[in-house]
Amino acid sequence: MGIFNKLLGGKKKNNSLNTNHQELRQEYNVMTNISLYTSPKYENKKIYEFVENGIYLDMNDEDDTVYRMCISYKLEDTADNNNQYPLEDILDKYSLYVSDFLESENDLNSVVFKLELGGELDDIKKAQEILGKKVYNQDVLDNEGEIRVTLVIK
Repeated sequence: MGIFNKLLGGKKKNNSLNTNHQELRQEYNVMTNISLYTSPKYENKKIYEFVENGIYLDMNDEDDTVYRMCISYKLEDTADNNNQYPLEDILDKYSLYVSDFLESENDLNSVVFKLELGGELDDIKKAQEILGKKVYNQDVLDNEGEIRVTLVIK
């Protein structure tokens, strides 16, 4: 269970925070060096069919979300040890899910993670916009004076 805790952390993200006790954080939960990763499991041509640009069809899945893409990324150390973000925000933004945490391909002592994302083909293609970018969370002040967390892709 160690890799799951390291990837997802144990704390829940607050969508609004008390402005009296909290300063706006400009950049936190930072993912960098995001790139495609080819898992050795894709060598099994009976299960996986190459589609294009790091995208594979999972021929054992009968759902609409049969497409897979593995990514590798570096997660900068976070002060609150809440490592589930911005990954969860990325999953929400592109309507994806983590189809495999690739536990055997990750080093528990590393800040570099590899995982497989699953979804519909168009959503996987759209998500490739994060490759080579810096992705992080940022606090913004809304119209009611509440601090909200937003996803930034640069």
